Amino acid sequence: MQLEKTPIEGLIILKPTIFKDDRGYFYESYNKNRLQELGIALDFVQDNQSFSQKGVIRGLHYQKPPFAQAKLIRVIKGSILDVAVDIRKDSPTYGQYFAITLSEENHLQFLIHEGFAHGFSVLENDTIVQYKCSRFYHKEAEGTILFDDPSLAIPWNVDDPIVAEKDLNGQLFSTFISPFTL
Repeated sequence: MQLEKTPIEGLIILKPTIFKDDRGYFYESYNKNRLQELGIALDFVQDNQSFSQKGVIRGLHYQKPPFAQAKLIRVIKGSILDVAVDIRKDSPTYGQYFAITLSEENHLQFLIHEGFAHGFSVLENDTIVQYKCSRFYHKEAEGTILFDDPSLAIPWNVDDPIVAEKDLNGQLFSTFISPFTL
């Protein structure tokens, strides 16, 4: 597995080593020891999986401290545009986002540390997303920033987005008071 840094500290792209032959392919999608060798010491306690159709947007979600979560995201089937927004108030990249396409073809994984709002848009029908979380989900700690907030100007790359009611009612970034620090 190889680690690739992004322009925003706390966001990392992981490229697994893929072994291909005439039968197909094999790779380790998660190896705690290998991540520790790369300097990533996280304990994941919960796996989540979603199934979505093209055009769905989920997010921008975060968990408030002390229930803040780091996430390791990958796509099992289909493809997504995965987005993380820096919501750490003392960060030099506060309010900036990073987006990456994750797909069953590229096998990339996106590691998002605590202090980021996370969301994704679905680029293909029947897409399956799987992600690990470093803390258990707590409904009372959940927060949502409006996915189409004009001040963030995230290009979700979908026409006529399909969005859940809670995401349509997300908070404007300009009124967001961050509970996160560096």
